[in-house]
This record gives sequence, structure tokens and C-alpha cells, in this order.
Amino acid sequence: MFHLPRAAAGAVVAASLLVSAASAQTVLRSSDTHPDGYPTVEAVKYFGELVKERTDGRYEVEVFHSAQLGQEADTIEQTQFGVIDLNRISIGAFGTQVPEATVTQLPFIFRSVDHYHNVLDGPIGDEILAAFDSVDVVALAFYDGGSRSFYNSSKPIETPDDMAGMKFRVMQSDIFVDMVGALGGNATPMPYGEVYSGIQTGVIDGAENNYPSYDTAGHAEVAKYYSLDEHLMVPEVLVMSKIVWDGLAPEDQEIFRQAAKDSVAKQRELWAAQEVESKKKVEELGAKINTVDKAPFIEAMKPVYEKYVTDPKLKDLVERIQATEG
Repeated sequence: MFHLPRAAAGAVVAASLLVSAASAQTVLRSSDTHPDGYPTVEAVKYFGELVKERTDGRYEVEVFHSAQLGQEADTIEQTQFGVIDLNRISIGAFGTQVPEATVTQLPFIFRSVDHYHNVLDGPIGDEILAAFDSVDVVALAFYDGGSRSFYNSSKPIETPDDMAGMKFRVMQSDIFVDMVGALGGNATPMPYGEVYSGIQTGVIDGAENNYPSYDTAGHAEVAKYYSLDEHLMVPEVLVMSKIVWDGLAPEDQEIFRQAAKDSVAKQRELWAAQEVESKKKVEELGAKINTVDKAPFIEAMKPVYEKYVTDPKLKDLVERIQATEG
């Protein structure tokens, strides 16, 4: 990973944390690729309200939604350099940079939403958040990213055989590429913002995502077949630049961390409502939703686990996740 020289990094922080003498207030910039009103965007706004209130207005958070500051891969780097202060991103966008977080990207690692929450709300979740320190960001909290399933423009997916030769967009993650390959499809990493035109023009056959993304990005307009295999429940994570974090007083660090944790319930409430609303919207658009027998899909994932879970520590983490109730 590229690192800024210490002096340059310090200059970036100085610029990032400019404080108006008149207001004695620092405005922190937070990035999100989703549109205004999306559950993650609204949750970070709520986090900002809590921070402002608990620091007596010394800090304020301005959320730049709709990829105004760039796509996820670009904003991660800017956050690491301290150019962007805060960032809401999918763990999948980190690829395999954070081994502990990589485990949450394994297909079918979470059995249900309850299992997913029980894992992330407990000591395992705290352990995964702490691991992000190694990539120059401080992970503050997990947000729900929903269950991801495949959708495409030509036919329902009933079994892995139906995916043979089809091109599906995935995030830039080796695990996701190998997951699609193990199911017989061709994975095509591309930015989220290019998926609509990619399907429309036939560059790809489809993609995989949750109901709200399938809805709000307009993908249901060009890919009518949504096959509910729920292969991934990839957490979203709110991170802060470690450079910026280190510039906070310890008591303010605690305020930021607690405000992030307190925003989780708000995000989950908004997410649950958004899922219901989005499912209704895509059905009204004519989306054809089918459920699948997950067993052959899970069976096909054995080589993916064998490839990515080789370290004894990661094997132990997988076992502890699987042993968690839910």
C-alpha cells in the first residue's frame, strides 16, 4: 500500500482539520456512494447529529452521498491519506486487505440476519473492527448491507448450472470473482455506477446485490430476473481516517466511537423498512423473483473456503462465527 510521507500526511491533516476561529467548529467530510435518503446515508447523518450534540458543536459531519467524492476504491485511498475524514463503505471494497474482514465476505458464512447481527454485535465484531487499524483507517461500526442475490436480464437462476457462461458484475474482490467462477459464471469487476449501462448494453448479463440497491440504482429496469439465493450478507462499515482519528483528543475519540455504535439501531430500522419498500417497487416494475434451493450453491463454495481460509487464525474465526447462535 502506498503511504504518504509523514510531513505530507501532517499537512493533509492540518488542511482537513481547519477550524474557523469564529465558530471553533471542525467540519468533517464523509463519503457514501449511495443516494440521499438511503439507510446508510441517513445513519451517517444521524451519527453526525450525535457527534455535534455530544461535542457541543465543536465537530460537525457533512455527508457527501451519491459518489460525489468518488467511487469506493478511490475514496478508500483518500480516507487512508486523510483527504476524506469519514467513509461508509462495503467491506467487500477492501478486498482481502484485512484478513479478519475477509471472512465476512465468504459466501453463506451467515445463516440468517439474526446470526449476522449476533456475530457482529459481539466480541467477534469488535475483533474485526479492530483489524482495520492495519490499513490506516479506524472502523467505528457495522451497518447492514442486506442479503445479496443474483439478478440478470435473461432468465431466472434456479441452479448453479443456469449461471454457466453468464457474465455477472461483482465488486473488486478476489473472493467474489472466485465465488461466481465456482458457480460456473464469469465475474466482471466494475464500479457500481457502471452496472446499469453494462446490463443495458449487454456488456454483462447481470449483477448481484440486495433489494434496496437493485431498486435505487434502477437495475430492476434492465434486469428483470432476481433469484433469491442470498449468497452474501456483506457488512457495511463506517470508517475514519487514522490520520484524522489520531488528531482527536481521547475523550472525543470515545464520543465518535459511541455515536457510531448508537447510529447502528437507526440504520437497521431504516434498512428493514427500505427492504420492504424496495421489494414492493421492483415487483411493481415487473421484476420476477424466485427462490432457490441453496444446498447446491453452498456445496459449490467448498473450493472458495479452501482457498481463502488457510491461516489457522482465520479457520478459528470461521469456526467461532459458525458456532455463534442465530
